[in-house]
Amino acid sequence: MFKIGDILMLEPKYTPQKEKFNCMVVEMGTGCFYTDFPIDVETGKIAFLMDGTQFNATFSNVEQAVYIFESEVLGKVKGRIPMMQLLLPEAETFVKIQRRQFVRLDVTLDTAIHPEHSEFTPFRALTEDISAGGASIRLLKGTAIQSASQLYLWMALPLKSGEIHYLRLKSKVIRVTEKEHGNMLLHVQFLEPTKNDVQTLMRFIFEKQVDLKKKGLHV
Repeated sequence: MFKIGDILMLEPKYTPQKEKFNCMVVEMGTGCFYTDFPIDVETGKIAFLMDGTQFNATFSNVEQAVYIFESEVLGKVKGRIPMMQLLLPEAETFVKIQRRQFVRLDVTLDTAIHPEHSEFTPFRALTEDISAGGASIRLLKGTAIQSASQLYLWMALPLKSGEIHYLRLKSKVIRVTEKEHGNMLLHVQFLEPTKNDVQTLMRFIFEKQVDLKKKGLHV
């Protein structure tokens, strides 16, 4: 899945701080792999992760596809260079995210829809699906927002760490399609989401996909 020389981004799963570290794969083993000591993305300083630290690791391959997997620190090794030993999970647990088209997940989330100006009265609705680039939202029959070209979505994303991230996403209305019984589906694209918003959405979707895989469901 990845090879010596590839760069991984590590995001610890159960820390109050939003930390990110970059490291390079320097050696492959059986059921494990080795990296140089990670560098804190924000400070540029070498970080020392405790044995047992669990995290999500992200990397991209030559086809420019992005993969995310779960791992943990197994130990430190003194060699030609100081190395960190990490768990290498089964390849089937890796989740692929295309760069050009974000993975879309069927999930029901409570969301509040607000107008950009005052084209309609704010209301609550449920998502049909969501990705890091947009969402589809169920609208009841008679909901009048067709005149709006842009709007804001407010939603809360619960993560496995116990954190709840509150997002306010400026969105462009792509189209409204009719469903059964006169209900509608609103399709929106997120406009210039922050890097943190995209990463939070990707993390939420990844965690949901992992849950579905563990339950043996197709994702």
